[in-house]
Amino acid sequence: MTQAFSTKHRILGAAEELFARHGFGSTSLRQITSHADVNIAAVNYHFGSKENLVEELFRRRMDQMSTDRRNALQKALSDKDVTLESVLRAYIEPALQMGRKHNGGHFVRILARAYAEQNDRLRKFLSENYGSVQRDFAKAIDQVRPGLSKEQMYLRLDFVAGALTYTLSEFGMVKRAAGVSEAQHLDKLTDTLISFCSAGFKS
Repeated sequence: MTQAFSTKHRILGAAEELFARHGFGSTSLRQITSHADVNIAAVNYHFGSKENLVEELFRRRMDQMSTDRRNALQKALSDKDVTLESVLRAYIEPALQMGRKHNGGHFVRILARAYAEQNDRLRKFLSENYGSVQRDFAKAIDQVRPGLSKEQMYLRLDFVAGALTYTLSEFGMVKRAAGVSEAQHLDKLTDTLISFCSAGFKS
């Protein structure tokens, strides 16, 4: 790992943790640099501004997750017996896997804050860069569950995203039981969430 990459990686890691804990407005660049053990010039060099740092933080997670979702969706749609559940799995499973691999709980809390704090610039960034993924899934769901209006389709997709965000944030009452592996717990969460969301689209 090069020194430049190491510094950039530390800044992103510190920012992700602090933004998740305190929010965007309450976290200063000075706090981030102190947590990452770098100077303010390093942030300016790698990102130019706090806003650019936030966007790069999202790219770090969202680019890969979007690719994984699209690949999973393409695989699901290639099956002649494609179902609503398999399409929802393509949307849900990559996000849960991201949380398992990359301490995604921090990132998901940040994603929730992007909407809770009414960060218009960030909302616009997410819509422009990742809104097409939502549209791809809306189109796929319409193939296996036709008849929903555009409004109902996106309302229900929003509900899926909300349930997924809550699950990833680990705020809920159901925790991994003793003797159950992380992989088993993740499989159970995935299957249960798919069943729940599928029922919502079928109602």
